[in-house]
Amino acid sequence: MRIDNLTTLIYITRGDSCLFIRKTRKGDMNRDKWLGIGGHFETDETPEECALRELKEESGIPEEDLNDFEYRGLITFISSEYPSEYMHVFTAAVPEDYEVPCKECDEGELAWVKLEKINDLPVWEGDKIMFDYLFKRTPRRFFTMRFRYEGEKLVSHEEKDYL
Repeated sequence: MRIDNLTTLIYITRGDSCLFIRKTRKGDMNRDKWLGIGGHFETDETPEECALRELKEESGIPEEDLNDFEYRGLITFISSEYPSEYMHVFTAAVPEDYEVPCKECDEGELAWVKLEKINDLPVWEGDKIMFDYLFKRTPRRFFTMRFRYEGEKLVSHEEKDYL
């Protein structure tokens, strides 16, 4: 059973690129946006189990192919148009010569995007703030964020990082 307001995102890097999915499903609040791999929790799943299940389902990448799997943050997404969501964010890496096992995904189009280009993608505005925490800050820390949207416009945000 799917739990609607608990979700995961996992951002997989391969050298200087990151695996994204462009959502194409009709009725999806993220349609035509580029995101990390992820989805909704199922009953009794931990955040880690959900992220790894969604990764396997959408890309074919199994847990054993990952390096540096880390729980990085928790995002509270508040919207004037959609129910609030609590997104558990993870990162991991694969070797530079890694090929994604699954080329087709019923949720959208998978693509490796150069990290220097990710802010040019059609993403939620708050994702650009999150990308800074995920890919630019050192040392890597756990963070929490709250993004409040009116429609697709980010009207406020709060962020905190932890050692």
